[in-house]
Amino acid sequence: MKWPRMIFDKRSVSEAQAKFVFSRRSFVLGGAQLSIGALLAARMAYLSVFENERYTLQAESNRVNLSLIPPRRGWIVDHKGQPLALNRTVFRVDIIPDRVKDVPATLDTLAAVLKLTPDERDRIARDVAKSAGYQPVQVAENLDWERYAAISIRAPDLPGVQPAQGFARYYPEGAAVGHLLGYVGAASAKDYEKTKDPLYVTPGFKIGKEAIERVMEVTLRGAPGARRSEVTARGKLVRELATRPDVTGDTLKLTIDAGLQAYAARRLGENSGAVTVIDTLTGGILTMASMPAYDPNSFSDGIGQMEWKMLSQDERRPLVNKALQSLYPPGSTLKPMAALAFLAEGIKPDETVFCAGGYRLGNRVFRCLGRHGTVNLKRAIAKSCNTYFYSMGNRIGYDKIAVMARELGLGAEYPLPFSTQSYGTVPDSAWKLRKYHKDWSRSDTLNAVIGQGYVQTSPLQLAVMASRIASGRTLVPHLMGKTPGAAALSCTGEHLAIVRDAMSEVVNGDGTAGRSRLALEGVLMGGKTGTAQVRKIQGGQRGQNGEWKYRDHGLFVCFAPVDVPRYAASVVIEHGLGGARAAAPVARDVLTYLFDPAKAMDALIEMEKTWGGDINTRAKARAASFAKPPVPAVETTGDPTE
Repeated sequence: MKWPRMIFDKRSVSEAQAKFVFSRRSFVLGGAQLSIGALLAARMAYLSVFENERYTLQAESNRVNLSLIPPRRGWIVDHKGQPLALNRTVFRVDIIPDRVKDVPATLDTLAAVLKLTPDERDRIARDVAKSAGYQPVQVAENLDWERYAAISIRAPDLPGVQPAQGFARYYPEGAAVGHLLGYVGAASAKDYEKTKDPLYVTPGFKIGKEAIERVMEVTLRGAPGARRSEVTARGKLVRELATRPDVTGDTLKLTIDAGLQAYAARRLGENSGAVTVIDTLTGGILTMASMPAYDPNSFSDGIGQMEWKMLSQDERRPLVNKALQSLYPPGSTLKPMAALAFLAEGIKPDETVFCAGGYRLGNRVFRCLGRHGTVNLKRAIAKSCNTYFYSMGNRIGYDKIAVMARELGLGAEYPLPFSTQSYGTVPDSAWKLRKYHKDWSRSDTLNAVIGQGYVQTSPLQLAVMASRIASGRTLVPHLMGKTPGAAALSCTGEHLAIVRDAMSEVVNGDGTAGRSRLALEGVLMGGKTGTAQVRKIQGGQRGQNGEWKYRDHGLFVCFAPVDVPRYAASVVIEHGLGGARAAAPVARDVLTYLFDPAKAMDALIEMEKTWGGDINTRAKARAASFAKPPVPAVETTGDPTE
């Protein structure tokens, strides 16, 4: 019998050795376990003591969902407190995806009841799919009562569908304040990326998109409210908790006169142009109407493709604020300014020039609009004699006239709540050398002194010029806030009186705007007509016929009363053929409104009957006509007499 070799191997482990090895390993393992336990205990103590607040907040955040409530925007009111932009209660419908049992069926029901288009239904389905379970998804807003009531009645059978009342921006005067106030709209993805503000993706929240609404966004926005809801870890709604109301934005008071703004916009009728009126005591802008214009209510509610196409294709440019952004050759409306420059350079008001129908400079004749005979300064302004201004302008040079133009507000930027302004051009010899690398010529002076050539102005600047001539001060146009200080002009009171008297002769004497004198007892208006070319005169062609876009512009600047000026204004009618024909009658009626609103309104109502109704009525008719498909041409074959 042989025993296994391992029993007698020298490498066999004794019992004592085995116990020693086991004890050492147990000690090491136990120490490791104790160390790990100590680390875990220390970590647990750290989390429970030092990180307690942090994790308590995270746990509460997981348990409670915070939904933002869009704030109501502050009102925009005129200088009397009459609202220009306010908030009205609207009916809306949202979906809370977590509560909806059958999304496709629910959307089908909503589409049928609310009369949603396929595109709208697809948009809602996409929003539901990508939203958090408890986050409301907008279905429709600005619903009429019938559709809102229809959803409210069916609400018990439509879990997750939430009819609600909210607030939307409303502009009582519609298109009349479109360019002045701008509009609001839903924040874009680009807007959200700039701020990462969750309010920007909250259903029903809108931001200012244009003009005052955009520039004064911080003032008008207000602070959002919040609604707290208890949810499960998966986002399922458990119950509604507390709600914190929103804080309405601040009210913004403007210098605008709401009634005058609406009247001026309506009085422009079917014309394309602008009316600006300034208070000559303060420099406050009372109206700044630009027509045609978009209805800000349409943009705020979400403009349709058809309406956008109609606006963008209109040759009268309803998307452009003509009072601020459009530039025009001012034509003869600059002659009172030039007359002040002549007087400042020592030319006597009774000095005369003989007008035989033009002024010769070298081998070229610069034509006048008539043969006025012997004229002095007053007569030259009243009859708008180019020859007089050619002669005197050539004598003193345009550089000196440009100084007066700038003092009267032309070519300037004003502190107004708009993102863009057009500054225009007041040229002189240094300007031409800098821009074209050419010397100023005498022919440049003759063109510029009658408001043509390189000269470009905005309707607002023309109104500022009229207000400074009327007041004798450097009034600064403004729409809000305190009245800026206004220093006296460098012109003497005597020179200003001479020019004002000449402008009175334009309207109340035998001047170019005699048909536009005010039909008001004891109130006289002073003014100056202007006709601006939009293309070069060829032969007998003066821009008085042909296509609309090639016709001359009509302009008029004015103030009233003549003896103690209180208001100053400018009117520009694009392609209106002439200032006396198109612009002066509008100015007459606008100033009449300031002194006798009832009389002016009665006349306007009669005029609107011949135009096809007021602004809204004509806009609806235009939209209906635009939406009609073109009538296809009828093809004929054979003998047309058959």
